[in-house]
Amino acid sequence: MSDKRQRLLELARLRQRARWEGYHSLAEYHEGAYECDWVSPYSKTAGNVDAEVFILLQDWSSDDELRGRFDSGSAELGHTPAFPTNRNLKRLLRMTFDLGLGDVFGTNLFPFIKPGGISTRIQNRDLDRAALEFALPQVRIVEPEVVVCLGLVTFNAVRRACHQAACLRMDEAIDSPFKFDTSWMWCQAHTGALGQNNRGKERVVADWQRMKAEVRRSSTSGCN
Repeated sequence: MSDKRQRLLELARLRQRARWEGYHSLAEYHEGAYECDWVSPYSKTAGNVDAEVFILLQDWSSDDELRGRFDSGSAELGHTPAFPTNRNLKRLLRMTFDLGLGDVFGTNLFPFIKPGGISTRIQNRDLDRAALEFALPQVRIVEPEVVVCLGLVTFNAVRRACHQAACLRMDEAIDSPFKFDTSWMWCQAHTGALGQNNRGKERVVADWQRMKAEVRRSSTSGCN
């Protein structure tokens, strides 16, 4: 096992042992069938520990969703391919970087299961804590060129954890990438249907192309 994979496994073990008040663990559902040796099941497919592109989503599922019928596909892959979030993300990765989901590292900012439905809001204090304890440590381990934070909520949690002021609007967030260790942290519209429609699909494509160009420019110029 590589050193990176071992360090990520240690973070997964930390997540497995942790119990955060008001939230559930993956092991509680369907006799632990969704449990895994990653911080987030998303990394089952998006598990390239040497990736240059790191995808940071908000959270994996909810109590209402997981207490329903067991989804064997989601348990195996760590995501549901038919969901718009995943279809759009795969399309943008291919269009922008010529990469598939297996070529990147993907995880969720918040690694526990929230109560209620899929749209239940997670408190900022809990998102910020998760950024410090789980998301940013994974970035340090993988050392990607760029971290794509999907959605304003995800990006702002990372910004606050890095002592950066939160952004009020998506335009401002996309215009406010910042450096964390050796990685550029970028915001992009959430790849779910609502996020894509609110931003506009053509504009989203342009946002991703701009991100790629600016990260490559910074990399070749040696700027920090």
